Amino acid sequence: MRDFPIFPTEHGAASLTLRHIPYSGCAYIRIQSAADPEALLRDCADFCRQAGAKRIFAAGHEALDAFPLHTAVLEMRGEAFVDEEKRKCLFPVTEATVKRWREYYNRRMAGVDNAAFLEARDEEKITGSCGAYFVHENGTLLGIGWLDDCKLLAVAAEPGRGEVVMHTLMSLVEGDQMTLEVASTNKKAIRLYEKLGFLVTRELERWYSVEKN
Repeated sequence: MRDFPIFPTEHGAASLTLRHIPYSGCAYIRIQSAADPEALLRDCADFCRQAGAKRIFAAGHEALDAFPLHTAVLEMRGEAFVDEEKRKCLFPVTEATVKRWREYYNRRMAGVDNAAFLEARDEEKITGSCGAYFVHENGTLLGIGWLDDCKLLAVAAEPGRGEVVMHTLMSLVEGDQMTLEVASTNKKAIRLYEKLGFLVTRELERWYSVEKN
């Protein structure tokens, strides 16, 4: 199912993310501009429901404050923990392994609020970034990560292995800080990041649950 980067109506324009519908039943609306935000939201939500969405979330306009808050996206920053030895545990994703990486990510991130679902069409972007890795220790897969310079785009780990996976990924950062984004409802991840010295620096956006009236 394709997304709509621009979904214009007579009431304004929004972007619609529909790719999650076949997997989680969720659709996402980001309002871009609105002469009548309530009417625009209604049009977008109706379209998402016709596409099969069971749960709809929206962001991008103060009018959404009237709806129940689903989650906020937080930015966190922390000092990199560089360990040259841990770099030996990193294995770059290749064209031969990217499908396995993508499937692992989707499996581990299922149920995490606002986590993207990666499809086969995303594999070229993953391998082309040269920043996606498997994390192994003595032949055992501990997790995966995806970095863009000093920004952590994604991380997933086996139960109880999150800290070592994060330390390993942090060893790739040449600068003195790493940034990441996390949903405010992902309390377990936030506790781990805080344990590693990360602090919330700002709230990037809020997503609201759009209920059918």
